[in-house]
Amino acid sequence: MFLGAHEGIAGGVSTAFSRAEADGADCLQIFTRNARGWAAKPLEDDEVARFKGEARRTKLPTAAHSSYLLNCAAQDVEIRKKSWEGLADELGRCDRLGIPSLIFHPGSHDDEAAGVRLVAEAIERALDAVPGRSRLLVETTAGQGTSLGWRFEQLAAIRAAVPAAPRRRVGVCVDTCHLFAAGYDFGTEAGYARTFEELDRVVGLAHVRAFHLNDSKKPLGCRVDRHEHIGEGAMGLAPFRLLVNDARFADLPGFVETESRWKENIEVLRGLVRRR
Repeated sequence: MFLGAHEGIAGGVSTAFSRAEADGADCLQIFTRNARGWAAKPLEDDEVARFKGEARRTKLPTAAHSSYLLNCAAQDVEIRKKSWEGLADELGRCDRLGIPSLIFHPGSHDDEAAGVRLVAEAIERALDAVPGRSRLLVETTAGQGTSLGWRFEQLAAIRAAVPAAPRRRVGVCVDTCHLFAAGYDFGTEAGYARTFEELDRVVGLAHVRAFHLNDSKKPLGCRVDRHEHIGEGAMGLAPFRLLVNDARFADLPGFVETESRWKENIEVLRGLVRRR
C-alpha cells in the first residue's frame, strides 16, 4: 500500500507536493477548494500548470476529498442543490488537475431508500457534467445520526442505483475509523478476514480504490466519527498491521487524516509493513 496523508494547500494546491515529500509520503490527498465554505475561487491556469508540474516531478499518486458541507442526500432542497453543484464542480477541478479520484461522504437522509436514490442521482449528474477520467469514490461513514454509507449494503445500493455507463467511474474509499465505529471488528485475523470477505461479497474489492487510515477515539460500534493517531486509539495497531500487509491492496493509496503528526503516523504505519 502507498502510504501518505491529507496535505494542506495553503499557498495553492501545487504546494501540497512539497509538504508530502517532507512527511515522507508515497501519495497525498488534498482539498481542491475551501472545504468549509460553499464559495470557491476558480483554479487559475498558472496554478493548474504548477500542480501538474509537481505531479510529474514527484510522481506521487494523488486523490482529492470533497468539501465537508456536501450532503447529496439532503432533504432541504437548497442544500441538496448546492451539494450537487459542488460535487460536479469539485469533480471538474479534479479532472482539470489530473487527479484521478474525488472522495466524498454520501450524506444523510431520514429515509434510507430515498437517500440512496438522491446520492445516486447526484453521482450521475456530476459524471455526466464532467465526462473525463476522474472518478467518484463514496466513502464509508461511521453512521452518525441518519448518515448513509455505514453499512456495505448501502454502498452497494448507491452504486447499483447509478446507471451502468457512469457506474464504471464510481468506486469506494474505506475509512478505517469509520469502519470500526460502524461496528466492523477487523482487529483480529479472523475478524479481518470476515470483514473483507463481506466487503468483497456485497460491494466487490475491485471497487475499493483508496483507504483512509485513521485510528478511533471511540469504541467499536459507537457510530461516532472521531479520528485518533495510529495505534493511540481504540483500534490499536493490529488492524493496521493486517491492512498494510494485505497484498490485495498493495497498489492502492492509504491516507492518514489526523489533524497533525502526519510524518509520525506514516512512519508508524510503515514500521508495520513486513519485509519481503
